[in-house]
Amino acid sequence: AHATVTAAKTESGLDCVSQRADTITMVALSPRSLLERSRTPGGRKMIRYSLVSVISVIVSQIVLFIAQSFYSARTSNIIAVCVSAVPSYYLNRAWAWGKTGKSHLMKEIVPFWSLALLGLIFSTWAADFAETNAHHITSSDLGARLVVNFAALAAFGVLWVGKFFIFNKVLFAHRPEPSLPAAGG
Repeated sequence: AHATVTAAKTESGLDCVSQRADTITMVALSPRSLLERSRTPGGRKMIRYSLVSVISVIVSQIVLFIAQSFYSARTSNIIAVCVSAVPSYYLNRAWAWGKTGKSHLMKEIVPFWSLALLGLIFSTWAADFAETNAHHITSSDLGARLVVNFAALAAFGVLWVGKFFIFNKVLFAHRPEPSLPAAGG
């Protein structure tokens, strides 16, 4: 595969090296490079997205664990995802992407909830599968509940990276408003 390496000065004057192999951009992962990246608008957005994800995971995992005392893993996961998706939407929209004002139904709400539904389906399948097979791993109720929690968490982890790119490029992308032609011209 054809690969190119480019070096560029960032706004802070620091050298930033990235490699491009076909259409995949590779970024240096050294601590210094990551710290420099965290100071850029995109880096701050990624950190905020990550923190919102941490909050959502904590809420979802607690609700899932508690709900399993009363319901099946499938029902418990549906409840957990529905509870955690609401703060996830608002925190991602307002804090991570800095969007204000009324949400746009077709550009933000429908795509976000479509992704949430995808996560719900995948994590519910994983939770149900884990509950069905947990007895192969453990004989305790606590162990089985933890296996279900881990399976749901792993399912969301698989989708996490892809969701960032969809949120960043589609849902909450800043689109400049079209400007009106200058008068008198």
